Amino acid sequence: MQEVLERKSIKNIDFNCDLAQAYGMFKNNSEFELLDYVSSVNVSCGFHAGDPLTIKDAMLKAKEKNLAIGAHIGFNDIQGFGYRPVDLKEDELESLVVYQVGALMSFAKAYGLNIEHVRPHGAMYKMAGEDFTFSCAIARAIKKCSDWLVYYAPVGDVTAKTADYIGIQVAQELCLEKTYNPDLTVDYSKDDNTNNFELVKRFQHLLHTSQIRTTSGGVSFVDVDTIHFSNKYKNSIELIKQVREYITPTPVNYNNAKVSGWVD
Repeated sequence: MQEVLERKSIKNIDFNCDLAQAYGMFKNNSEFELLDYVSSVNVSCGFHAGDPLTIKDAMLKAKEKNLAIGAHIGFNDIQGFGYRPVDLKEDELESLVVYQVGALMSFAKAYGLNIEHVRPHGAMYKMAGEDFTFSCAIARAIKKCSDWLVYYAPVGDVTAKTADYIGIQVAQELCLEKTYNPDLTVDYSKDDNTNNFELVKRFQHLLHTSQIRTTSGGVSFVDVDTIHFSNKYKNSIELIKQVREYITPTPVNYNNAKVSGWVD
């Protein structure tokens, strides 16, 4: 059996990055460098990062660049930058999500903007990609905020099943630098790959075949709607510039509107 099976190539995809990943006097102006190359942004909501002024400035930057804006939610762990897992009851998790999304919705309303998606951060992101019950709790909370919000979640079966079970629109997200298991969960024991040559090759392969190589040495098919670009690596800006040579990203909601026939 051939390793690469026939598969429709990817025609439309979103690029996203995080914003407001700062707090008070601890600034992160380098995050703005990616804004000319992404199509959507995830603005921190104040729990793992982001104070009110930082959030406002990030949203106005996104507005200036005409980017789709999402809420970047996390555990209430400013000291640990949201990287530490927190054991919450389902109603506690729901309240945590609604609180953060609601805060960003209020900012958006104040400046004539709309929130289009919600993306978990750090430990919450990891748990959302591995735990179906946890992912459903997040999705259920997002849907209570608005039926129109898209749930940006890790690529894989957990996210797909969450979409069907909760009845929410999801965007399956891939991180080029991450190592994936055959079931498409992230192998967090592996360091992130920051070799741009290898990452661009991976992106090209993904575009043409909808496949990625996994820890098994083989490949797995992936239905990718968005790719996340981190700004914490020195290679990030050059990487996104290089992949932009192969495709121009478009926001998830715009891609859906094109499929529906609402826009050309």
